Amino acid sequence: MLLSSCKGSNDSTALELVSSLWTNVLSKTNLDVQKEIDFPFNLLFEAAELGNYEFLAELLRLYPELIWETDCENRTIFHIAVLHRHVDIFNQIYSIGSIKDVVVAYKIPGNECEVWDNMLHLAAKLPSPHRLDMVSGAALQMQRELLWFEEVRSVVQPSDRERKGLKGLTPRKLFSRQHEGLLERGEKWMRDTSESCMIVATLITTVVYSAGFSTPGGNDNTKGTPVLINHTLFHVFAVSEAVALSFSITSTLMFLCILTSRYAEEDFLKSLPLKLMAGLATLFISMMAMIVAFSAAFFLAYRDSYNHHRLRWVPLLVSAFAFLPAALFVLLQYRLFLDMFHSTCCSRPLFRPRKSMFSSRV
Repeated sequence: MLLSSCKGSNDSTALELVSSLWTNVLSKTNLDVQKEIDFPFNLLFEAAELGNYEFLAELLRLYPELIWETDCENRTIFHIAVLHRHVDIFNQIYSIGSIKDVVVAYKIPGNECEVWDNMLHLAAKLPSPHRLDMVSGAALQMQRELLWFEEVRSVVQPSDRERKGLKGLTPRKLFSRQHEGLLERGEKWMRDTSESCMIVATLITTVVYSAGFSTPGGNDNTKGTPVLINHTLFHVFAVSEAVALSFSITSTLMFLCILTSRYAEEDFLKSLPLKLMAGLATLFISMMAMIVAFSAAFFLAYRDSYNHHRLRWVPLLVSAFAFLPAALFVLLQYRLFLDMFHSTCCSRPLFRPRKSMFSSRV
């Protein structure tokens, strides 16, 4: 109950209760303190499994030696944080200085004394569906798993990176085997999304290309030049047409690159997300440019009615309705774009502590 009171809340009363109880424990002799820790102190590891950062921070602030405590499988709170993907707890491993190498090197024993798993093997295992669902989309889930694996790989000893574990596999091979299903779902998600967007981009290219040869107001019969070439809105139309055509073709190529990708594990780290982001961004730009071109052409075609005071609202209303699809596209896709941007460009800073657990609570 105390764990749930602290977890995910800013209730200072619960933290003060934890601090008071823990201070009372530490007031005893060293032997009594050790007994309190040994039994029944699986509460420490339950907090790490639940990701209760505030609770652990309060305990470690008063008694930093707890970082050496291990559960029945010889796992510290950092090992458990890796297994259950709690980044706030894992980040604190950077706050313990050089002893980080000792903690990371803890062995998770198996049936044979010469074979064991290390922290990188834990990072290679697939977490629970609940932890996976913290990130939307199978492709982004695969990307986050790769980020976790690479981050843990950077802190373990080089000799442990290729060490075979309890299943006779290196961490990398274990990661591939554990994430086969997620990789397939990520590939399907990427293909389906790219195919749908590619159809829209192709349609925009076709429409814009055809409209480019249908100049508003027609052409001069003798010279062949557009009649309204000196009109400002005509230049807006021409530039918008060029922008829409260029960006729609670029968007099509981006989605085509995704469809023809090899879909290797490392492609989900940056290559595929960046291509999808570029495809969505250029698709939106081409859509907006096409609508601007349509509005400019409509104003040119009905410029006489626009000059008539009673009919001025007609072209304005039509142009407003023309922007409705673009607004709907942004409304439906901006969440995907933001998730993709955050996971691709803003994930690395997640694996650095913002505040040490061992500092004084303000």
